[in-house]
Amino acid sequence: MKLATLRLDKPPTVVDAGIGVHGVSTTHDVFRLPDLWQLHLYNYEGALSLGQSVHPIRPGHVSLVPPNTEVHFHYLGRSEHVYVHLRLHDGGTARVLPVMQDAAAESTHLADLLRNAVTAMPTSPPRATAEVWAALWRIAELPRSNGAGRHHPFVAAAQAYVEEHLTGSLSVPDIARAVGISHTHLTRVFRAETGLTVVSYIRHRRLQRARHLLLSSTLSITAIAAAVGIADLQAFNKACRRELGASPRDIRAAGREGTGKKIVRPHEDTHTRDARGVTP
Repeated sequence: MKLATLRLDKPPTVVDAGIGVHGVSTTHDVFRLPDLWQLHLYNYEGALSLGQSVHPIRPGHVSLVPPNTEVHFHYLGRSEHVYVHLRLHDGGTARVLPVMQDAAAESTHLADLLRNAVTAMPTSPPRATAEVWAALWRIAELPRSNGAGRHHPFVAAAQAYVEEHLTGSLSVPDIARAVGISHTHLTRVFRAETGLTVVSYIRHRRLQRARHLLLSSTLSITAIAAAVGIADLQAFNKACRRELGASPRDIRAAGREGTGKKIVRPHEDTHTRDARGVTP
């Protein structure tokens, strides 16, 4: 077994979490959990066998093993890992992940989250659940060498930078500099992964945030325009019409009327949306 399919739209049910110490009295453990997923973050070298697949274990590696799977752990001495036994809910978006991944620099964040879950579990299971759910999302978004089902790390970093700076001035050279690559490289990998130019993505995110504020807040239209980095009202009106298919006033009015009518761009085909809800 090399891949596992999980769904994270709903929080998991954490049954147990702790620090496991193995390899002291034996070099080989075999077991399975009939109804529970196994999440491990490793701090040792060894191997994990699942059927015919053998996965090297290294410090900073993380594994997710589906329920009712027989696992063989091979140790080279005293071996410590953080473990979580959990249930995942059915339904929602299916995510296919490698059973074993190298968390690399992300392993420090995962260790913090999972150790928080361990200490919270006896007194506050909901807190433990929140920590584990956050860890699972981080694991689901780890960069993978084949590029399948994940963000390119530079694209993910660029999108994060955009989200943090939507209210200010954003340019492709500034974003590329913050990410640490050239303008040309960012432009190429961003379009290859999202189907959008960086400029189109910025506009899309600004207008999605504007739509939320128009429908859900009492902020003035002038304040909303400024809050999404489009201080010029004429430009904001034009951008709303182009991106959302209506003026800011009409969007707000439709929301207040409670018509339930979805406002989209003219000729938008919802089947062309990618996994992040962005329409090329």
